[in-house]
Formats: sequence, C-alpha cells, structure tokens
Amino acid sequence: MTAAPAPITPSGRRRADGRAARLRARLTSRLTDRLLGTALAVAACDPPAVPHASVPAKALCAGAVAAAWWAAPMVDARPVRPSGRRRALVARHRTTVLPAAAIVAAAATDPPFWLVVCVAALLGAYLLVTDAWTVGVTAPRERPRAATAAAVAAATAVVLLAAEAPIAGTSWARLPASLAVVATGACLVLALRVRHHPHQD
Repeated sequence: MTAAPAPITPSGRRRADGRAARLRARLTSRLTDRLLGTALAVAACDPPAVPHASVPAKALCAGAVAAAWWAAPMVDARPVRPSGRRRALVARHRTTVLPAAAIVAAAATDPPFWLVVCVAALLGAYLLVTDAWTVGVTAPRERPRAATAAAVAAATAVVLLAAEAPIAGTSWARLPASLAVVATGACLVLALRVRHHPHQD
C-alpha cells in the first residue's frame, strides 16, 4: 500500500504563496532596467534574421531574451563575495555579463548598420540607467547626469565611426587597431582611477 500524500496545511500554503509573490515581485521590479536590457538582447540577436533561422537558433534567441529579463536589473548588494562558484559569480555580475554577451552576439551575427546603431544606443542607455556609479548608489551624484550621458554618446559615436571605417583590407589596418586597443585600455584605467579616487581632480 502506498501512503496517502500529506495534506497541505494553511501554513504551508501561505509559505508557498509568499514564495510565489516574492518571485513575481522580483521578476517585475525595476521595469526600466529590464526593458532596456531585454531590448538590448533582442537587438543583439539580429531580429530580422530570426524568422529565417533554424529552430535551435530561435530557441537560443528566446532563451537569451528570457535571461536578459532576469539579468537586467542593477545588483544592489554589499560588495562582498558570498560564494566562489561560477553560478554565484555570474548571478552577482550579471549586469556586466549581459552587455558583454550582447556585444559578442551582435559581433557574431553581423547585423546591418542601422541595427548596430540601435545596439550601441541601447547599450549606452542600459549602462547609464543600471550602473551604480551613475545612479548614485555607490557614490554621490556630484557631476550632472547630462554631461555623463553626453560623454557616453560621444564615445559611442567615436567607436561606431572607427568600427565602420573602410580600412580592414588595407595594409596599415593594424595601426588604427592598435591605437584603438591602447585608447580602450587608457579609458579603462582612467575610469577605474576615478572610481577609486572620486574627489581628486
């Protein structure tokens, strides 16, 4: 004889309802972050080519969109590492993994130029909205946000112009590529230095 299933008690039902409510609240909070991150993932997947893609490719795009909806909100947590497991690290740094994965996907799908512009605009908007430094979570808003947005737009335009320059087939293409790598590294170092020393000019 098999034992009858245990009846669900009111306290157990309340706990289940509480977990479901917390999950719904977690998946519907920070809608601006989620909408921008999901739009970025959709644009990076080259949506005009998706209807003509294979079934696994369509499933991969759908999974990427669902993952972007989960990963998009800014992580508002203390700067500690509770676990060294890869899953925990990805969950903690998901707002960095999402734009990096979107850039890789856009580069792999080789979208048309108008879609590249859309990806670049969505990337800049997503970073401005979700970065803890620009929204004043980890540092006070000492600088006007309009100046930050203008700097991001200018940097995006420069990168797009450099990426679309017709020099890939020339013999001196390595020179601008090397300069771009050096400039990227210098900007990264300056950004990290500003974050560690925000009050220094």
